[in-house]
Amino acid sequence: MVRDPSGAYLVRPVGNGAEAADAGYAANEIVVTAQKRVESIQDVPIAMTALSQKNLEEQKIESGADIMRAVPNLTFSKSNFTGYNISIRGIGTKAISATSDPGVAVSYNNVGMIKNRFFEQEFFDMERMEVLRGPQGTLYGRNATGGVINLITAKPKLGEFEGSIKGEVGNYDSRRMTGMLNIPIVPDQFGLRIAGSMTDRDGYDYNSVTKNRVNGRDLYSLRATLGFENDWLRGNFVWERFREKDNRSRTGKQLCHRDDGPEMIGTTPVRAASPDRSDELRVALFSTGCKAGSLYDDGAFDTPNGLATGYVFGLAATNIIFVQGYDPAIKANGTLLNLTDPYGGMGQSRNLREIASFRDPIYRASSDVLELNLDADLAEGLTLSSQTAWNWDDVYSFQDYNRFNTLPIFNDTSGWFENSRLLAPSSMRGLAPGGIFCDPQIGCSKTLGVFDISSAYSKQFAQEVRLQSDFEGPFNFSLGGNYTKFRTQDDYYVMSNMFTAIASMYPFSGGSDGCVLQPVGFGLGVSPPVEGAEYCPYIDSNPVKDIDGQGHNYFRSSNPYKLKSYAAFGEIYYNINPNLKFTGGLRFTRDEKTFTPVPSQLLLAPTIYAGGLVGRGYPAGDDIKLSWGEFTGRAGFDWKPNLSFTDDTLIYAFYSRGYKAGGMNPPSPGFPTNQQLVDAGIFPESTRDYLEAFKFAPVLQLTGVNYGATFKPEFVNAFEIGTKNVLMGGRLTLNASAFYYDYSNYQVSQIRDRTAVNENFDAKVWGAELSAQFEPVDRLRFNANVGWLGSRIGKGEQSIDPMNRTLGNPDYVVTKPWPQLPSNCVIPIHMAESWLNSFKTGIGQYWKMCGGWSGGLLALTGLRLRDPKTGQPYDPANYPELNGGAGFYTDLSGKELPNSPHWTVNVGAEYTIPFDGDWSATIRGDGYWQAKSWARVYNLNPYDRLRDWTNFNISLRVDGPDDLSIEAYVKNVFNSTPITDAFLNSDDSGLTTNVFTFDPRIIGFSIAKKF
Repeated sequence: MVRDPSGAYLVRPVGNGAEAADAGYAANEIVVTAQKRVESIQDVPIAMTALSQKNLEEQKIESGADIMRAVPNLTFSKSNFTGYNISIRGIGTKAISATSDPGVAVSYNNVGMIKNRFFEQEFFDMERMEVLRGPQGTLYGRNATGGVINLITAKPKLGEFEGSIKGEVGNYDSRRMTGMLNIPIVPDQFGLRIAGSMTDRDGYDYNSVTKNRVNGRDLYSLRATLGFENDWLRGNFVWERFREKDNRSRTGKQLCHRDDGPEMIGTTPVRAASPDRSDELRVALFSTGCKAGSLYDDGAFDTPNGLATGYVFGLAATNIIFVQGYDPAIKANGTLLNLTDPYGGMGQSRNLREIASFRDPIYRASSDVLELNLDADLAEGLTLSSQTAWNWDDVYSFQDYNRFNTLPIFNDTSGWFENSRLLAPSSMRGLAPGGIFCDPQIGCSKTLGVFDISSAYSKQFAQEVRLQSDFEGPFNFSLGGNYTKFRTQDDYYVMSNMFTAIASMYPFSGGSDGCVLQPVGFGLGVSPPVEGAEYCPYIDSNPVKDIDGQGHNYFRSSNPYKLKSYAAFGEIYYNINPNLKFTGGLRFTRDEKTFTPVPSQLLLAPTIYAGGLVGRGYPAGDDIKLSWGEFTGRAGFDWKPNLSFTDDTLIYAFYSRGYKAGGMNPPSPGFPTNQQLVDAGIFPESTRDYLEAFKFAPVLQLTGVNYGATFKPEFVNAFEIGTKNVLMGGRLTLNASAFYYDYSNYQVSQIRDRTAVNENFDAKVWGAELSAQFEPVDRLRFNANVGWLGSRIGKGEQSIDPMNRTLGNPDYVVTKPWPQLPSNCVIPIHMAESWLNSFKTGIGQYWKMCGGWSGGLLALTGLRLRDPKTGQPYDPANYPELNGGAGFYTDLSGKELPNSPHWTVNVGAEYTIPFDGDWSATIRGDGYWQAKSWARVYNLNPYDRLRDWTNFNISLRVDGPDDLSIEAYVKNVFNSTPITDAFLNSDDSGLTTNVFTFDPRIIGFSIAKKF
C-alpha cells in the first residue's frame, strides 16, 4: 500500500477493487489516514467516522453545521462573535478569548488550521472527511483534546482525464454550482486537478425595518492541485481560495424576559414623584434589564427594560445630574433622552427568523491556503514525509447588537438655551435638532442604535516532518516533529448613538473649557495640562467602514496575539503475535504565547467624571508571555481474534492523554492607577502622597473578583475500549466504543467587566457509541449512529453567575454602578433602603451604593454613604460573602458540562430501483435527534435548558447513462427551528441572550454530469 499522509495522491484499489473515494457503505473498504498512514478504517484502533464525497452528497452534509447528523456524540453550533463550537463527547470550545484554542482540531490534509472557515465554507471535491473522537495526543497533539476533524481533498489522478459539473437551484432563490477538471499533464507522472464551487441565495431571515431578506449567501471556493510521482518521490501542491461577501447574520435573534424592576425594596417604595421625571430611573436602578426564564416561553420575546441597560441609564443619569440646558418648550431643564423605556415595553416577533434593525448585516470572510506535501522513499519500507502549509484568514462582521427596534427617544434640542448657573453649555443646542441624533459611525436616527463589529485577521505557517516505516517484521514506527507559527489581530467593537451622546455632553465634553475639571484637581496642586493630551473622550468622526480605532465613543477590545509551537512525537507499533498489536506513543509539545493587553477605553478620559488616563487611543500594556512544555500520548492494545460469527473483528483498549494550552484574558477597562496618573503628568509628583493617602485612584473601581490575566491549560486522561466488526460477508459493519475521561481545567468563558473571563473547572465525562451500516439485500442500505453521554463537574468548583448573582437571597439586591463601570453589583437590601430614604426623589448620587468612585474621593467630597447598622462608611469589602459586590458563588459540583446532550441519534435508509436499462432511482431518508442539554455550566433551570430537537431530510436521485444524475431533495422537512446554543450578554447591555439556530426547510433540484 502506498503511503499518503495528506490523503491519497493517487486513487488506490482497496479490498475488492473499489476506489476509496467511492467506497460507499462497505466501511471496511474505506481507507483513512487517522494514524497518518493509509489503512482500512476497520483496522484503526480509534473511534472514528469516515465520509467519502459520495457519502457527503447523499446525506446532504454540505458544511460544518451538518456533520453532527453523521457522527455520534458530536454537536455543532455557531457561537458568539465569528466563532463556532464543535463538541465531541462533551469537549469543545467554550472559551472565546483570542488566545484560547479549539478543543476539536480542524485539519486540512492532516495539517491543523488554527483559524479556518469550517463554519462558512461548503464541502466540494473531497476525497473524504475523517472525524476522530477522543484526545489525539500523539500524532495530532495540541488542540485535539476532544478529537480531530480531518478534511482530505481529492488529489489528481495522474493517468486519466475526467471532469464533472453540477448545477442546482432551490428555494430562497438559491443557485449553486460545483465543478471539477482532472488533467494528466504527463501521464502517470504529473497532473492537475481544478475544482470549485459557488453559492448565491437570498437570506433565510427577514428584517422588518428595512424590509429586506438577510442572512443570505454569496460565496465561492476555488482549489487547484498539482500532483506528481516518480519511482521514489510523490507529492502535491494545493492552493485553495475562499471568499464570501453577503449579509450573513453572525448570531441569531436576541431574547429577553423583561425585568421591570422592584416597586418595593424591603418595606421602602422605590418609585417616587420626581420633578426631573426620574421615577422610572429609580426603579430601573434595581433592574437587570432581562431576567432568567425559559428561552422557549412567549415571555422570552420581550424587549429589555431599556432604562436598565448601562448606556441608556448612563445617558439618562448624565442628563439629570448634569443639566444640559433649558428647554423653553417645556419650561424646564431639557434632557436629550426621553426618560422612558426606549423599547416602550414592546415585544418582539416570535419568529426566530425575523429581526428589526435600521441597518442590515454585513459579512465578509476570506481564506487562502497553500500546502506542499512530499513523500520520499528512502529505502524499502522507509518513507520520509514533509508537509508545509501557509494560511491567511480574514473575517469581518457588522450587525445590529440587539436586532429589535425602538421608539423615537431623542428630544428636539434646537430650541435649548444655556443655563449658565448650572454650567450648561450652549453647544448642546445642535446635538439633536428635530429629535434626530447623528452618530458618525451608525448614522442619523430618532431611535436607539447599537451595533457591533467582530473582525479578525490571522496568518499561520506550519511545517511537519515524519519518518515512517512499513517493514515486514513485527516492529514499525512513526517519528516526527513539527513547528507552527501563528499571529492574529482580533477586534471587537460595540458602537451606539448612546455612547456618542454621552461623550458629546457635559461633563464629558462641551463645557467652556472643553471638559469639566481638566485635568483632575480637587486642590491637589494640579500641574498645567499636558501638551497634546486629550482631556475629553475622543469622538471618532469617521464612518464605520473607515473608523480609526482610536475613539472613546465606542467600545473596542483589541487582541494582538502570537503563538509559536514546537513538537516532537513518535509512535511504535509492535505485533506481539499476528493478531495482537501494541501501540505506544509519546509527544512533547512546547507552546509559547505572547499577548499584548490593550485595555478598553469606552468613555474614558483624564477627568474626574471620565475616570481614565487618556482621552484618545488605546495604550497597550506590557506583553504577557506564557509557555508550557507538556507530554501527551497514548498506549494500548488491539486484537484481531478469529471469531466464528464475524468476518473480521478488532478489539482495542487504550489510555490517552490530551493537552490544550492555557491563555490570556482580555484586560478589563483601562482605569488608571495613582502611579499612572503621576507618570502621565496628570498629577504632579508632589501630590503622590496625597493620592496614596486618600486612595484616590482608580477613580472607577471594578465590582467583583479579580480573575487574573491568564487561565490554565486543559488536560484529559482518557480510557477507552472499543470493537470494530464486519459480519454477514461484508453486509453489516458494527462498531462500538465506551470511554471515561478525567478532565482537568476545562476552559469556559463568560462576559464579565466587558471582557471574556475564562475560568477552569475539573470534570468527569463518560459514555458509549454505536455505529452500524447494513445492506440486508442488494440496493437496500441502512446506517445508524447512536451516542450516549454523561458528564459531571468536579466537587468544589464554583463560579459567579451574572444572571443569578444573589442566588435568590432576599437580603440582597442587584443595582447599577456609575455608567462607565461595566458590571452590576450586589448590596445588602438595608443599604438600598438607606439610599432610597436619603434621596426621596430623583437618583441623587446613586453610584455611592456600589462604590463607583473610590473611597478616598467619596470621603473628600462628603458623599460617602454610611451603613445604618454599623454607622461606618459603606464599602463592599465589608461584605466579603459578596465577593466585592459581584454576588454569591454558585456551587457547580455535579452539574453537567454545556452542549453535552445525553443522546444523539441519527439513522438513514436508501433504496435503489433499477429501471429501463441503464437508469435507476434512489430514494433516501435521514433522521437526527439530539436530546436536551445545557447552554452554560450553571445549569440554571429553565434559563440554561436547551430542548431536544429533530431534523429530517429526504431525497430522490435518478442516475442515468453516461454518469448523468438528477436529484430533488428537502432538508429539514418539517421546517424546525431548534436553538442549538445560547450566549449571555453583559450586565451593561441588559443580560440579553443571543441564540443560534439551524437552517430552515431547504428545497433543491440539481443536475450533475461526469465526463
